[in-house]
Amino acid sequence: MSILLAGSLESFLQLVGVLIIFAFVLLITYLTARWMGGYQKGRSHNRNLRVVETIAVGNNKMISIVEAGTRYLVVSIGKDEVHLLAELQQEELKDLSFLEESARGGQTESFSELLEKLKDKLPKKQE
Repeated sequence: MSILLAGSLESFLQLVGVLIIFAFVLLITYLTARWMGGYQKGRSHNRNLRVVETIAVGNNKMISIVEAGTRYLVVSIGKDEVHLLAELQQEELKDLSFLEESARGGQTESFSELLEKLKDKLPKKQE
C-alpha cells in the first residue's frame, strides 16, 4: 500500500512541477511579447515614414499608401521588389482618421471608446 501511495505522490509532484514550468514559460512569453511591442513602437515613433493603409492584392503582393513627410505615395510591394505607382494629395484620401491619431501623438483609442463607437453604428432595437 505504501508503494502505491509513494508512486501517486511522486506523480502528483511531477504534475505540479510541469504546471509550474508551464506557467513560467507563459509568463516569459507574455513579458517578451510586451517588451518587443514596446520596442517596435519606440522605434517607429516620431519618424518621417508611416504606412497609412495596406491591402493584399495577391499572393505576396500588396498595395500600400505610405506617408513620407507631407507626401502620400502609393507603392506596390512584391516578394522582391517595390514600385511607385502614384503620388496622392491629402485631399484625394477618403478616410483621414489616421491624421487625428497623429495629432494625438500616436495614442490609440481605448477599448471603451471603440466599443461606444461600435454601439452607435449598430441598428437600434425596435420594440
